[in-house]
Parts: sequence; C-alpha cells; structure tokens
Amino acid sequence: MPPPDSEILVREYARPIHAYLWRLLRDPSAAEECLQETFLRVATAAARGDPVTHPRAWLYAVATNTARSYGREIARRERREQELDPDLEDRSATVPEAAERRVRLRQVESAVGRLPPKQRTALVLRKYQGLSYDEVGAALGCSPASARANVYQALRHMREWLGEEGDS
Repeated sequence: MPPPDSEILVREYARPIHAYLWRLLRDPSAAEECLQETFLRVATAAARGDPVTHPRAWLYAVATNTARSYGREIARRERREQELDPDLEDRSATVPEAAERRVRLRQVESAVGRLPPKQRTALVLRKYQGLSYDEVGAALGCSPASARANVYQALRHMREWLGEEGDS
C-alpha cells in the first residue's frame, strides 16, 4: 500500500494521538513534544515513500516509539542530574486530597504507571484509544492474541492494585 498522505493523517489523528501520548506520558508538554516528533517522523516516512498497510496502527506505533524514546531520554537526563547532585529532592507530585474522584483518578494513573511498558501501552491503545486487538498488535509489533493477553494482564494487575489501595 502506498504511503499515506501525512497532512490527512495529521488532520484525522492529531487529537487522538495527542490524547494517547498524554495518557502514556501523563505530562502535557511531553505529550505535545512527542506529538510533533511523531508527525515529523510520519512526514519523513511519507517523503521516503515507505509502504504502510495499516495507517492507524502504524501511526500509533510511531507515537509509541516516540514516547519510549522520550522516556529513555528523560531517564538518562535524570540519571545525569542525580550523578551531579545526589541530594536532589524527589520531585514527584503529591496526590490531591480535595475530591474523592480526583484521588481515585490519581490512583488509577499511578496503577497504570506501575504496569510493565508493553502492558501499559496495550491497555492505553485498547481501552483509551479504542484500537482493535489487530491494531494494538500491529502497533506493538506482536500478534493480536499477544495484544489481548497484554491487555488482560494489565487489567488483572490494575484490579489487584486498586483493590489493595482501596482497602487501606
């Protein structure tokens, strides 16, 4: 299949890809940065004439890889900062206690963040972005059955962790 028109992909998928990246990274500026990088990579691939069989799944795969690269870069930067100043304080945000709904949302976000990367990505693609298991598998480079298993395991972990947190 010929490469998709990158302008059409931007028009059609910018909002859902941004939402996906935001859920994956949980940082609006990081999501915006990765969104721009994603579509830059898409435009580059389109200019090269790279064939694409499933444009939607391919786009999510590019976004996933961009987010992973971003995460690795942030981790490297934090390690370098920690090596330079081991007394840096922990900058993790505290859970707001103002509203129970907000607290529960934070618990869910935390549980999603604890998932192994492949399970987290599969869960977000399937449950938040609405991709089929075929598309999730294509985005992750695995079979639809493996994608389904990753989502199942992610949900199992989430139920276990949120049940634990809810009981304490």
